[in-house]
Amino acid sequence: MLEHIAPDVLRQAQITAQLAQERSGVVIRSLETSEENLPAREIFDRVWPPIGGGTQVPPNLLRAITHAGGYCSAAFVVDGSTEIPVGAALGVLGVHETPTGPHMHIHSHMAGVLDEHRNRRIGTALKQHQRMWALERGIDTVVWTFDPLVARNARLNLVNLGVTVRGYEPNFYGAMSDSINAGDESDRVFAWWDLAGERAQAAARGELLPIDAITAEQCVIETPDDIVALRSSDPAQAQEWRKRMRLELMREFAAGKEIIGVTRSGDYVLEAR
Repeated sequence: MLEHIAPDVLRQAQITAQLAQERSGVVIRSLETSEENLPAREIFDRVWPPIGGGTQVPPNLLRAITHAGGYCSAAFVVDGSTEIPVGAALGVLGVHETPTGPHMHIHSHMAGVLDEHRNRRIGTALKQHQRMWALERGIDTVVWTFDPLVARNARLNLVNLGVTVRGYEPNFYGAMSDSINAGDESDRVFAWWDLAGERAQAAARGELLPIDAITAEQCVIETPDDIVALRSSDPAQAQEWRKRMRLELMREFAAGKEIIGVTRSGDYVLEAR
């Protein structure tokens, strides 16, 4: 199930990961031991604060994931001899079926950056590190879920990384108890990142851009400007967005389309696979 990765693709991924860290002003390291994992756990609990206390990932579970070959990393801002964690990512090993049989992937379960360090492309740097890490191990696919109503995640995934998006799951995780998702249904779409594919390589070169011209074969689905703020200011309107997005995306996915990009205003662009 592990793939042979072309040396030039791997080298490009390593260079891209290093440049992404330099551009964002962070150093990213893979984490394995219980002590090393502590900064990642702290980041996850600050990005998704559990209501009523507790933790997003118990330390014994996180240690089991990394010991079994899963991915965990943290991004650090270096200030002299001090390293300050500002972002983290976590992924587990998974398998999906293909026409030629089972195929291994990384299911990227969590990736987050502290609010005060956003808009520095640290999220992109974390994902490019994850891409490099997976390719070095012969894994050429990363899959993850995201809320289709969160426009900033869509732009990161589709423009900065070069994923395609398909597969809509209503209320995928059930009720969630963190302060960001509580009170809303956990609808999710699936990002498929072909790490050695042309879209991922083009994104790594900075060649993917928002889509300006829509062809006759494509369709556009509108997204809200800031669903997180809308959930607080007008929960009823946020729920209407949820229902509309669910209806429209499930209809287009059922028709064999996938999301291949976003417009400059952040709306989804879909076309047939």
